[in-house]
Amino acid sequence: MDPISPLEQALHTARALVLADLASGEVAAADVVSLVEDSVVQRRWWVEQWPDGVAYVAGLVAQDVQDALLERYGRWPICPVCGSGDPHALEVEPELGPDPHWVCHKAGVKVASVGSLGPALGSEPPS
Repeated sequence: MDPISPLEQALHTARALVLADLASGEVAAADVVSLVEDSVVQRRWWVEQWPDGVAYVAGLVAQDVQDALLERYGRWPICPVCGSGDPHALEVEPELGPDPHWVCHKAGVKVASVGSLGPALGSEPPS
């Protein structure tokens, strides 16, 4: 059996992390999962062109899915920190870097790492 390449490991990890966040927000319907798969395909090509970007794949897939959801359905994930005012989405930081996390710019706080949004949303992690 051939070992899994670092690229494939990063893509599988990114897929799993974003799917965990989607599931914790109960938005992991089939059409939304397709958005994740579309992003993974695009990011595979991107990392093949720029191999040093492999550490950034999880954050980029999260951003891609967030952008696609905004275009089709609306903001996601909605900030669980700010209880008043207009609902707003969390953002992924760093925009291009390792260790991506969801932040609320309005409150200026890190809410959760990408893949660990469930507890912040008050849901159990997927089993």
